[in-house]
Amino acid sequence: MIALSLHILAAVFWAGSTFTLARSGGVGAEQLFRPQMGAATVAVLSGIYLWHSVHQGTFGTAETWLAVGAVCALVAAAVQGFGVGSAVRALRKAEGGDPAARSRITAACRLAAILLAVTTISMAASRYA
Repeated sequence: MIALSLHILAAVFWAGSTFTLARSGGVGAEQLFRPQMGAATVAVLSGIYLWHSVHQGTFGTAETWLAVGAVCALVAAAVQGFGVGSAVRALRKAEGGDPAARSRITAACRLAAILLAVTTISMAASRYA
């Protein structure tokens, strides 16, 4: 129950803040980048633990749905880690005045939001597969 709670709480923060940043054009990404990456790490690590504990040795329809969600989550983490991370560093160097960096943050957040929406849908669907 602890691992599942950690997984869900971290994923809700990560996805929710990503959806908000995607909608707001990345405003606030500088402050949320580290907490988001921390939440992504907790969500991924607890997800790996849950997979190992609950789904070890089987690979049916539910696991297929979960695998799709897991891959989308990993890609979203990479998009945010590299795309948002590099743009945030550029903004800090330019003291917030780099429009190209702001545009990269927005694009990365929007792509990550789509991927995390697919993750959420596939993981919810796996319960009923």
